[in-house]
Amino acid sequence: MVRLPYSTRGVKVLKAVSSPLRLQILNLLFDKSALSYTELMTSLKMNPSRDAGRFAYHLKFLLKADLVEADAEAKKYCLTDLGKMVLDVAERVEKRAFKPRGMLVRTSQFTLEEFDAHKIANSLIKEAKVPADLAQKVAKEAEKRLRKSKTKYLTAPLIREVVNAILVEKGLEDYRHKLTRLGMPVYEVTLLIDAKKHAQDSTVILSKAGRTVFREYTLLNVFPRDIADAHVSGAIHVNGLGTWILKPHEVMHDLRFFYQNGLKLASSLELSAGPPQNLESALSIAFNVLVHSSREINGMQTCDYFNVFLAPFVRKMNTARIKENLRLFILNVNQHVDAALGLELSVPKFIVDKAAVGPEGKTFGTYADFTEESRLLASLVIEVVAEESFPKPLLNPKLILKISSKALEDENSRIVLLKAHSLAAKRGTPYFANVLQKKDKFAVFSASGLKLGAELTGDWETDALRTGCLGIVTINLPRIVHESEKDKNKFFEILKEQFELAARALSIKYRALRQRRRSSLPFIMQRSNGDTYFRLENCSRIINLAGFRESVESFCEKNSQEENVKFAEEIVKNVLTFKRKVGRKHGKRLFPVVIHSPKASKRLARLDIEKYGIAKVKFSGTREKPYYSTAKRLNLEVGNFPYIPAESLEIEQKLKDLSAGGSLNIIELESNDYKPEELMNLTEHLIKNQNLEFFTYNRVNTFCDNCKKSWFGVLHKCPSCGSMSPLITFDKFAST
Repeated sequence: MVRLPYSTRGVKVLKAVSSPLRLQILNLLFDKSALSYTELMTSLKMNPSRDAGRFAYHLKFLLKADLVEADAEAKKYCLTDLGKMVLDVAERVEKRAFKPRGMLVRTSQFTLEEFDAHKIANSLIKEAKVPADLAQKVAKEAEKRLRKSKTKYLTAPLIREVVNAILVEKGLEDYRHKLTRLGMPVYEVTLLIDAKKHAQDSTVILSKAGRTVFREYTLLNVFPRDIADAHVSGAIHVNGLGTWILKPHEVMHDLRFFYQNGLKLASSLELSAGPPQNLESALSIAFNVLVHSSREINGMQTCDYFNVFLAPFVRKMNTARIKENLRLFILNVNQHVDAALGLELSVPKFIVDKAAVGPEGKTFGTYADFTEESRLLASLVIEVVAEESFPKPLLNPKLILKISSKALEDENSRIVLLKAHSLAAKRGTPYFANVLQKKDKFAVFSASGLKLGAELTGDWETDALRTGCLGIVTINLPRIVHESEKDKNKFFEILKEQFELAARALSIKYRALRQRRRSSLPFIMQRSNGDTYFRLENCSRIINLAGFRESVESFCEKNSQEENVKFAEEIVKNVLTFKRKVGRKHGKRLFPVVIHSPKASKRLARLDIEKYGIAKVKFSGTREKPYYSTAKRLNLEVGNFPYIPAESLEIEQKLKDLSAGGSLNIIELESNDYKPEELMNLTEHLIKNQNLEFFTYNRVNTFCDNCKKSWFGVLHKCPSCGSMSPLITFDKFAST
């Protein structure tokens, strides 16, 4: 092409855009990138036989002005860089010439600015990585639609919605996915603010709003599409989705770290304390550890060997003073620690070869030298919880008693255990851990049912303490029954796919926490002498199976109990096979379990009922409050002494192979008046003969806020004062 002198070319360019038709051709080529001769005429709605000469004239004019060039190989026309620049200038001239009423935009920085399409293009390029040419086209289309609406006032979210709509229309779903705005609709925020149960606590409102944003962010920007879709559809449930990339699920504390090093926080938190001098300061440090950790943990905290590690601080102290210090600690925990706390008490079970850390961080022999002090502390903790649970149960902290063979043989320890069973008979709050087996000698149990042993290295201090549970993903087993259409091979094929999805979700969480551990977990990731407190790499990864019982019964329908048990065995066998294969890639501490998970059980059941209809879904609970079984509930029958029927334990026994990562059996106490001796005999029978690993007695109580009295069972009218309104039911496993 012959290049014209600059002044002549300038005139040619201006003449080229002086024609509305030529300007229209330039706009078409900008929008479509490239068009053939025929496609251009069709888009202009020109008749090939009637308008061919006229169209050819205008096209040739644009070619001579170097605004359009021909691709001979593709037989198409496209804009030159000069053509794009001319279009941009023409658009600016048009805006200046006509001075349309400016559109104001309220930005996310709470400022009002005049609308500028270039900012849309820049946002597309920066946020969604859209190619520059495509970003300009989308921005131009968005501007056309917004100006056509003749609105005077815009918001950034509205503009984003228009842009997203254009991306969807153009089939650019991946870009739209990245550009989606996170947040809550105005209506939902209003409901959240006006909710009566949050009326006195603005932190709850802020926390819930924040979790909502992070749930959306995780589904849109963290998880791949298959995991996100599986959670949204109800095939799996990611527990704690709102904090998935920010917090581990649980922590198993080792208070010796702080008793030896003091309480040292990140400088930004402006708090530091040296090793404790006495019991009061030791409990104060423990309380601060729990408060700060609760901000960085999604679920429960556990203090293992609580009475053992405190024992060196109480030697030669007055018993009444010890008890009051413990009472103050327990009441403070109940009122001020957000995350539920489990206090593990050993009666006795001592680390004879470990140095005992005492006042000023010094060592005083070994913990075996403080046997009587440890036993006294366990007894006093139980007494305080029993006293503070009258008449209304104290649900935090939760007491976990480890029962060893020594505890059952020692008369003084049996007295402590009897106190715990007296509390269980009245309030049902203590948990009991069976550590008779050698493999569980140093296992740490959480009141949630999770467990950490010493299977990694054989050293319980590194394997079970200062670590915890990374996260939990729950698989919807009844959904698999429906999707497999009761074809066994298909059932296990789908189960394997969901198991792998869950394992991948947990690996994503591990990588996210490892990347941000210093910024999002400043307290539990603090270091002392080069040693990090929380061992993230040793955390367990839990895959929970929801609806195990319902899926077995639904798949086998009216078959015999023997067939049900056989299918349950097959599920367990296949799950363990998946675990071995998937665990090689996703971590040694990947554990399939069946544990209490109320949110997951309710949500998954509700979604299945919506999808398949209430008549086709087998669930527990009522039509109004359906759920899938995640907790293993055992009903107690009364004979010469309370016992559990053998048939009730049959399927539960098959789940023992899924207890490496934890288990929890809930033994229901009805409204009968049980004697502590009866329950203690039952406990001894369960751990010796039935080999139940971890269990609790659940006692439902109704508290009358009018007369301040408590009664067994669920009541709708107070037997004492006749009041019907302020009745509070306490059931630590309600609707599970």
